[in-house]
Amino acid sequence: MLKLAGKRLALAIPLMLVVSFLIFVLMDLAPGDPALRLAGDNATDQQVEQIREVLHLDRPLPERYVRWVVDVGQGDFGKSFSTGEKVTSLIGDKMPVTVFLALLALLLTLVLGPIAGILGAVRPGGLVDNSIIVLASIATAIPSFWLAILLVIPFAIERSWLPAIGYQPISAGIGTWLSHLLLPAVALAATPVAETALQLRAAVAECLQQDYVMAARAKGIPDWHILTRHVLKNAAIPVVTVLGLRVSFLLGGAVAVEQVFALNGLGTLAVTSTLAGDVPVLLGLTLVAAAVVIVTNMLVDFSYGYFNPKVRS
Repeated sequence: MLKLAGKRLALAIPLMLVVSFLIFVLMDLAPGDPALRLAGDNATDQQVEQIREVLHLDRPLPERYVRWVVDVGQGDFGKSFSTGEKVTSLIGDKMPVTVFLALLALLLTLVLGPIAGILGAVRPGGLVDNSIIVLASIATAIPSFWLAILLVIPFAIERSWLPAIGYQPISAGIGTWLSHLLLPAVALAATPVAETALQLRAAVAECLQQDYVMAARAKGIPDWHILTRHVLKNAAIPVVTVLGLRVSFLLGGAVAVEQVFALNGLGTLAVTSTLAGDVPVLLGLTLVAAAVVIVTNMLVDFSYGYFNPKVRS
């Protein structure tokens, strides 16, 4: 496991460099000139050129990228073109909203997904199994932002059980904080829960047909013991893989869900920065998202060593 961890950590650094360079190039190829946008409509050519020099936009792309990498290595992501604030401060202020939203959605996925998958696999072809398949199929087909709108109408607008918009920090109280995040988290977690349930149902159903399960039953071992100690561990690898892939979905889905519920998080910051052409903020956001995905994939790889002893060697 230590050798595997060392390899993954060694690959993470060059991978981050490649991802950041591609992001930097794509941002540079985007239409529009940030200097012209910042100078305004009535700016002279000299003013535009001065802004370009201040922002180092007159330098070649490789030189700007090296300068940016050096600054990022020192913890400096630059300043926003629009507001002049530090990118680290902007991201740091918005990050708690998106992090708590994603964590709550992930928690719902880890709880509801396995429960639904196990219930469907234990009694295949039954009423519960068929209901889970139908509901999971519908959930995977519904976009998260559309489900968010559907949830707002009955639970927030018609009955006022939960807030329709806004966010309250955890310092305002656990109940208040949770009430503002519950509907967005449910909308964001619907697809991951459905995919986890379907994947685990198929994996558990396949494992229950294996010879070692039949041998364990012949020895008189209780079914719940077989399921929890043997079947779930063997069926977990494909499920963990799906969960790792869903992390990027949670980050991407948060952009749309935050807009529906007016949550001022990283998703809202990404939308406003894109519309304003704020390149430093977009670079910081994409780099943070890439780092989260890379770390998640590393954790998934490490989990393989726990579930499959062959990987350890």
